[in-house]
Amino acid sequence: MGLAVAGTALVLAVPVPATAVADPAPAAVADPVSVLSYTAKERQEALAYWTPARIKAVGKSVDLGPTGPKAKPWRGAALKTVGRLFFVNANGADTWCTATAVKSANRSAVMTAAHCVRRGSSPVNTNIEMVFVPGYSKGKMPYGAFAVRSAVTPRTWENDSTDDLSTLVVDADRSGRKLTDVVGGQDIAFNRPVGGTISAFGYSATRPQLGEELLHCVGTAKEKSGVQAIPCDLTGGSSGGPWLADFNATTGKGTLVSVNSALDSLTPTEMQGEVLGATAKKVYDRAQHS
Repeated sequence: MGLAVAGTALVLAVPVPATAVADPAPAAVADPVSVLSYTAKERQEALAYWTPARIKAVGKSVDLGPTGPKAKPWRGAALKTVGRLFFVNANGADTWCTATAVKSANRSAVMTAAHCVRRGSSPVNTNIEMVFVPGYSKGKMPYGAFAVRSAVTPRTWENDSTDDLSTLVVDADRSGRKLTDVVGGQDIAFNRPVGGTISAFGYSATRPQLGEELLHCVGTAKEKSGVQAIPCDLTGGSSGGPWLADFNATTGKGTLVSVNSALDSLTPTEMQGEVLGATAKKVYDRAQHS
């Protein structure tokens, strides 16, 4: 199931059958990516909307049960690049996902899940008031908040609920500093063979953390039905959190090879994530050059 929080947006995307309707009229080849943009006014409103009191309240609004045995509180080096992505979902509810600053040409790119941006197979149902808070921990926002300027998703997610990944572009902070100039950025790899040890991170809405503390799982990735999977019981709120290969716990750096997308409905201790291939590269490139 999806990992953004439902009702508040913590749903981990449950794999959904495609429901796209064929276009009855001939058309030019569609752009493979879809870009959702927010105006300067909307971005200012988003920063004003997410007050400390509202952030505290949204964490208390969802309780998905006890934290599972595989998900452990992160106690290593501060992960400045990983943070909570707050937004108001298509139902009008406050909620959050997890997202990660990555290296990019514009020094402003953030990776997350597409279902943290818009509902799959439903182009009109998009999220608003999006703000990324890197390094969030127990109410503290040590690097400030960054309003999301645009969110790039695969057209296949918008139409068919496939390719659950997104690259966001964020504004500079209140001091005019670009995101990765402030917190750094994780490397990102495309077309990497599935396998090896993966460290996955996320802000699950499970007790006792309730989104206030970063959790992580470690496991070996395997291919599964066109995606990749690791043993992990992170749940709603951890959607979009990074899968880091070659992760160094001392430096907090690794290579992003996927993001938390869905828990297997039959095996809820197994997390699934997309394999970052050609579609993901197009999404990332559109974002990093915008």
